[in-house]
Amino acid sequence: MAGTNGKQKTARGMVLSLGVCVLAAGFVYVFLPRDGSAPDLKRVDYRVELLTARRAAAYAVAAPEGLPQSWKATSVRFDGTRSDEWHLGFHTPDGEYVALEQSAGKRSAVIEEASQGARETDVTEDIGGRTWVRYTGGRYDALVLAEGEQPAEATTVVAGTGSFEQLAQVARALRTG
Repeated sequence: MAGTNGKQKTARGMVLSLGVCVLAAGFVYVFLPRDGSAPDLKRVDYRVELLTARRAAAYAVAAPEGLPQSWKATSVRFDGTRSDEWHLGFHTPDGEYVALEQSAGKRSAVIEEASQGARETDVTEDIGGRTWVRYTGGRYDALVLAEGEQPAEATTVVAGTGSFEQLAQVARALRTG
């Protein structure tokens, strides 16, 4: 009989502890403020990395000029140890992502990585006097500068979740040093 009373106390204690935890969780849920909106992405200044890339890369590094202020640069990197890889990413005014990727690496690998699996289409566009090829079907859509249009020793890709109009807007704004 003594063992039964101890088990009842243990079970009652567990139920009371669970009740206290549920009340505490309910209090936190109801009374602590939370913001359901997306976090504000920090704008990065990419001028120093751009200058570094332009001095170090074996090709003419491009960057957009004249994009509206509402386009926020959010990521930038240059890796001279990995085929002079240049990356510049933007958050668009409507919440999409568009990135410029350039590299002296193997063309097919650069396109595959930048577009995250997109495949070449038969559609080409004349943007800023240069021919760009559309890629679709991957995580990102992409515009790839046609082989004859490339800077020497590089592949240039504009890719992201943005529309083809947004990708073209970045492609049109590209300038080299």
